[in-house]
Amino acid sequence: MRYARTARACGRLVLLLLLTATALLAPAPRLTPTATSAPAAPTPDPLVPTVGRAWPVGLRPPVLRGWEPPATRYGRGHRGVDLAAPAGAPVRAVAAGRVSFAGRVAGKGVVSVELAGTGDPPLRVTYEPVRASARKGDEVEAGEVVGTVEAHGSHCTGACVHWGLRRGDTYLDPLSLLPPWLLRKGPSRLLPVLGVPLPS
Repeated sequence: MRYARTARACGRLVLLLLLTATALLAPAPRLTPTATSAPAAPTPDPLVPTVGRAWPVGLRPPVLRGWEPPATRYGRGHRGVDLAAPAGAPVRAVAAGRVSFAGRVAGKGVVSVELAGTGDPPLRVTYEPVRASARKGDEVEAGEVVGTVEAHGSHCTGACVHWGLRRGDTYLDPLSLLPPWLLRKGPSRLLPVLGVPLPS
């Protein structure tokens, strides 16, 4: 009886040690762009000039889901980026252009802006779900408010704005519109060096 209990206890201990070793030796999980709030700078796209001068929402919103181009025209993917934004937050034009659509599509508020000076056909950005304050035909400047985030209609678990970019029928990464200084997290900060006397 005592031998059987000791054998079971040893068996449990060995199992626990094996599980612990497996957990410790497993490779660290790799964060995907959809799980980070700081996207890597996109590879420059020759089709997309860096004309952006403002984020659509906030100063530096977390990217909830990044650009995932589909393998085929009708394939699965994510044709834009999702930016965290509370309901009622202002949505701004990322660059100067003309509002080409402001209305509802499948129950969602949508605003589209054709960007000035971006070729033929011009680049077109789309924001949804947005309650439009701009109207079709309005000329807008970078940073100008075109609407507010709607509380409903988002495909995110929380409130967000889906920001898309197209040239004709081709979807492109909207983050490639932004220059590197807008993609960075913020200004560099100097930290004190311990043990080094301050100059007198």
